[in-house]
Amino acid sequence: MPASDDAPDPATTLPGSVDARFTLAAERTVLSWFRTALGLVAAGLAVMHVLPDYSTQTSRDLLGICLVAFGTATAIAGGLRWRQTTNALRDGGPMPGPLPIWALISLLTVFSVLAAILGLQSR
Repeated sequence: MPASDDAPDPATTLPGSVDARFTLAAERTVLSWFRTALGLVAAGLAVMHVLPDYSTQTSRDLLGICLVAFGTATAIAGGLRWRQTTNALRDGGPMPGPLPIWALISLLTVFSVLAAILGLQSR
């Protein structure tokens, strides 16, 4: 059976090498995690310093600090997932699971409810 023109020659493929499309996709994914983290940090700082009529200063500070911490956790989780994905692609191991994503979704839900409650209290 003749070899396909599209398939790489097994004799010239280096062990541990990964198709560049996969590594670039993993890089784009980690960059999206970092964009999200930056947005969360910016939102936290805005809540603390830009929203004067939003509840009390203490509650604004608490919500802002939580959002900044959430942004930091998002950046760390994204970096760890990128490293796990890169290692899995290189070594052939399992891809990272969804637990960090579900944890971040849960935290975002809690912070959203907290923001809504504090916003209603300011009326």
